[in-house]
Amino acid sequence: MLLSDPIVLVACIAGVILVGMAKGGFSGLGALGTPVVALALPPSTAAAILLPILIVQDVVSVWSFRHSWDKWIVGWMLPGAVLGIAVGWAMAAMIDEQALMGVLGGITLLFGIYRLWIERGGRVAAASTSPGWVGALFGMATGFTSQVAHAGGPPFQMWVTPRKLPHLTYAGTNAILFAAINWFKVPSYLALGAFTHEVVIAAALLVPLAI
Repeated sequence: MLLSDPIVLVACIAGVILVGMAKGGFSGLGALGTPVVALALPPSTAAAILLPILIVQDVVSVWSFRHSWDKWIVGWMLPGAVLGIAVGWAMAAMIDEQALMGVLGGITLLFGIYRLWIERGGRVAAASTSPGWVGALFGMATGFTSQVAHAGGPPFQMWVTPRKLPHLTYAGTNAILFAAINWFKVPSYLALGAFTHEVVIAAALLVPLAI
């Protein structure tokens, strides 16, 4: 049993807390969830444990914001995200766990630099009136990073934040888009054999921490 190892247990609890805090408004922490769990487990296993937990959290988010989301943004970003998921799926099928860890580390480093830049007063270059096809490209980046590391928040923020949506609409758009993305990731994780018996049990035991 995966969680019988104290190091794995601590890493998984920390990862779940981080993704839970991201859902609660600390969006920058979400990208750290998978890397933290991957300190104790292979990256593919870490991501597979967290995906069912994210889906459970999505239920609450989607219900809360079901009337407040931007259909135009989701309509442009989601097709790109599905393509990004497919690219991430293909990459995961072709490389080994060590290479995947390198990709995961690279994504985490880039987004860490991005967060530091924003906190120091940097601004995203994308114009608030950029056309929908630009959103599809950012959607592809969102889908890819979400597939590999459940870290699609920064690409989403890069395109959507400059559009200056009302707070509820922004939160609702985020909730609806990522709920859809997480469900689109399920077939790829199944195809990769990531949802093993031990992974499913671990995810089920950790779900109460996410609610």
